[in-house]
Amino acid sequence: MDYQIRQDNLPYKAETDLIINAAIEVHKALGCGFLEIVYKDALCIEFDSRGYFFEREKHYPVYYWEVLLPNSFYADFIVFDSVILEIKSKSGIANEDLAQAINYLKCSDCKVGLVLNFGKPTLEIKRVVF
Repeated sequence: MDYQIRQDNLPYKAETDLIINAAIEVHKALGCGFLEIVYKDALCIEFDSRGYFFEREKHYPVYYWEVLLPNSFYADFIVFDSVILEIKSKSGIANEDLAQAINYLKCSDCKVGLVLNFGKPTLEIKRVVF
């Protein structure tokens, strides 16, 4: 399959805008510097307060040639049944983080991922389209 990281094609824009707005609210309230788990906990509260449907730590199996591998992955969040959300809290979003999001999209039915980094004074946002 062909994939790329693009900013010009924004499927699920309405949904990703809602997620980003919720994350901005969390970042404004908490600032930067906490561990990822703190931001995940706060996002659960924020998503609940807004009535957003989400699953936290959604399990996805990984296959190699139709063989189920013993190790799988857990997406931080699936929001609106359509967007994979990965949370980071570090100095910046690395290429490895984007590659991880792309791999999560490959294993799920989702076509859009967001990688949000709470580790900087301004929320860092990367959108990944598969």
